[in-house]
Amino acid sequence: MNRSWTLASSVAGAVVVALDGTVLTVAQPSLQRELDASFAQVQWTSTAYLVAVASLLVFAGRLGDRYGHRRVFGLGMLGFGAASVGIGLAPGVGWVIGLRAVQGVFGALLQPATLGMLRAAYPPDRLASPLAVRTAAIGLAAAAGPLLGGALVTGLGWRAVFFVNVPPALVFGLPALLRPERRPAPARTPLDLPGAVLLAVTLAGLVYAVTARPVSGAGLALSGVTAAVLVRHERRTASPLLPPEVIGSRAVGAALGVLVAVSASLFGTLFVATYVLQRRLGLDPFDSALRSLPLAVFMVFSASLCPALLGRCGARATTAGATAVLVLGVLVLSGATGTPAFGCGFALLGAGFGTVMVAATQVIVRRAEVTVAGVAGGLQQTALNVGPAVGVAGATALLSTGTGPTLLTLAALTALALPATRALPTRARPAPPAAATPPVPHTPKTPIQAAAPPPP
Repeated sequence: MNRSWTLASSVAGAVVVALDGTVLTVAQPSLQRELDASFAQVQWTSTAYLVAVASLLVFAGRLGDRYGHRRVFGLGMLGFGAASVGIGLAPGVGWVIGLRAVQGVFGALLQPATLGMLRAAYPPDRLASPLAVRTAAIGLAAAAGPLLGGALVTGLGWRAVFFVNVPPALVFGLPALLRPERRPAPARTPLDLPGAVLLAVTLAGLVYAVTARPVSGAGLALSGVTAAVLVRHERRTASPLLPPEVIGSRAVGAALGVLVAVSASLFGTLFVATYVLQRRLGLDPFDSALRSLPLAVFMVFSASLCPALLGRCGARATTAGATAVLVLGVLVLSGATGTPAFGCGFALLGAGFGTVMVAATQVIVRRAEVTVAGVAGGLQQTALNVGPAVGVAGATALLSTGTGPTLLTLAALTALALPATRALPTRARPAPPAAATPPVPHTPKTPIQAAAPPPP
């Protein structure tokens, strides 16, 4: 599979997942009315997907490393499309919840593969550009999702939003699954199934705990216990699920931490800003989406510029500056009352997040060898799933103190990620030219030396 098709497939997989999440939010009120569902049941149509996808991303990445990212991507795309058809035909909300969990399993298969395929197709020093294209496409999907979802729900009903996933699943999933993949035979090291189970329970417990209302103490306790057991297991097993060369890298750990922080801040801020726009200012969902449109526009714009920034400034300065821009955007929104202030705040959010996403992802994927690129992609995707859940949970818990103090707290917590950027790599400086070595003068042999007999 050539690089152009690989990039197109990676973008298609990322966009399908991004669109699915945004259009569902618009479709949920109509789904609730038609299926006579409770608010808790409607919430579980999102929670079931989040728990399934977050718990399996890293193990799915490991499967891609072992059996081929293209093959796992194709299986994920086709399964995602099939589950979408099932949801569109579901007779009741219970079926929707169950099939959303199934959809999350296949979403976990395809997401790390979208990054693993790029790592295998592009040399490390050329990864920034395809990652920028992928991030820009996600920004466009985030902008188009609410508009597309609103049009489909209004014209055809909530079921139509799930059938949108079927064409790209067939167009990109079938060729990826059917065409043979030329790759070296993988090392037949055993899969770390106990580690996969422990990590899945840890992440599932964490995501469930922070998405529950109120936050589930039992879920947090379970997550903490299994995390401790996981760490002990990974240190002792011969073939760990989490390779030491990936999780032991300070740069990779810092990039993952920054991604969690900025995604938590972004989605927590969006949750609060939507509350202000719709509850306080009385805007309908469509007008509210229009007010936030600068976020998507500047996310696309900043992602496109990020490769040049990385080449000029390096990952450390680029990520630190973009994180500061995102913090500034949260601060602007904390005091926004009119359209210009909201537009400026959302623009700063988009510019900061788009840049951080490309720069931090490039550090994570570039530092990983091709043989563990799937695990690296799974960790990156896990950060981008856990972060939003934590951010929305934190914003919900703080909202009783007021929208302004909540946003100020989110800004302060995001600023705490700035010191972590010091662990990221700087711009590689060209090596100085080698100093010219003066020629060694040739000393001719004297007749005595030339006639000297060889040593005995």
